[in-house]
Amino acid sequence: MTTRTEHDLLGDKEVPAAAYWGVHTERARENFPITGTPVSAYPHLVEALASVKEAAARTNAELGLLDADVAEAIGTACQEIRAGALHDQFVVDVIQGGAGTSTNMNANEVIANRALELLGHARGDYHRVHPNEQVNLSQSTNDAYPTAVNVATIIAVRDLSAAMTGLQRAFAAKAVEFQDVLKMGRTQLQDAVPMTLGQEFGTYAVMLGEDRQRLDEAVTLLHEINLGATAIGTGLNAPPGYAETACRHLVEITGLPLTTASDLVEATQDCGAFVHLSGVLKRIAVKLSKTCNDLRLLSSGPRAGLNEIDLPAVQAGSSIMPGKINPVIPEVVNQVAFEVVGNDVTISMAAESGQLQLNAFEPIILHALSESVTHLTAACRVLAERCVSGITAHPDITRAYVENSIGLVTALNPAIGYAKATEIAREALATGRGVADLVRERGLVPADRLAELLRPENLAHPRERS
Repeated sequence: MTTRTEHDLLGDKEVPAAAYWGVHTERARENFPITGTPVSAYPHLVEALASVKEAAARTNAELGLLDADVAEAIGTACQEIRAGALHDQFVVDVIQGGAGTSTNMNANEVIANRALELLGHARGDYHRVHPNEQVNLSQSTNDAYPTAVNVATIIAVRDLSAAMTGLQRAFAAKAVEFQDVLKMGRTQLQDAVPMTLGQEFGTYAVMLGEDRQRLDEAVTLLHEINLGATAIGTGLNAPPGYAETACRHLVEITGLPLTTASDLVEATQDCGAFVHLSGVLKRIAVKLSKTCNDLRLLSSGPRAGLNEIDLPAVQAGSSIMPGKINPVIPEVVNQVAFEVVGNDVTISMAAESGQLQLNAFEPIILHALSESVTHLTAACRVLAERCVSGITAHPDITRAYVENSIGLVTALNPAIGYAKATEIAREALATGRGVADLVRERGLVPADRLAELLRPENLAHPRERS
């Protein structure tokens, strides 16, 4: 492999000649062989880094700190990266020491070397465009990296919100389809009172809608950025007006309604917005997992379980039991939920462990947040497309459960009284006979009145009766 020699404070280092990264990135590759997941695995972050660097170049040129041709070359390199080029050059491991310095320098070096090419210079010839002197001008890792993380997360959450909307619509469509399917509601896994399968599926749609609103509220906190804070929030080495100008340019580039934090010292060390967002992601995961638990229970069987619904058969379920079909889609969503809950613990610990004017653990916060958002996004899409949209019901089975359940006696309680209802329930349990049959046999309610009481709309929608 052909190499070129680059130099830093530790001395000379060989770098692949074809690489757009430089000496700092090369050392980081050696120092952090942790996950095997490079920064390039998070394209939103790569594009956000390029957006921050382009905004900085525009600002530095506007304030007279950067030659126009260099600023233009840096901007063009950033635009190419935002369009998808050179992502493979972002090679440092996503989990790293140094508060994200290696990720920031990876971006600085790739952008500098591409800008050099655009100006007719060789990669590594940093006399004209230097990663630190020009690309990182008026910045620190401590404001450029967190700002990029904010921007990347905002964009990623948009995808999650859209996926949740799709899943919500899938459940809502099933709620309409199953609106007349009478079934038994259950509390504590015991028979409770009648309802419809449509009501059950409508609940899942409502929960998703509520969680999506909480997600949209949480992500608004990330629109406050600390770009211009430099090292600790005092703005050292950034000219007057830099923070506001850089934010204006970043808004133009990203189209996001970003604002500069009112207190940059606070914003540079505070990870509260990430903790809050992670808490909402955990809420989504927990409730989504509960929904999947319900789907697995309702489809259990087919002969020795509830068997009220059928989930789409997407693959054979066993290497030893012929004909077995497993609820694999809800199961994979459950596992994503477990991961998100664990990530929330990681994010909480990382945020708590920051000291004084900087949190050095934002790389693991980024990694955990990105995993939670992207995996939840995929889980919602898979659940909607490969499970919920294909669910079918067994109305005869659900109706039979209602007719044979002692829970039906609760609906008849106003008509026959609590004492009689208790006797009917006891006899139904002892004999295995249906509640309606026993009431009819004892003549406790006229036949036409009993038929009226047992109509599905009256059982499942008592509040709507005139």
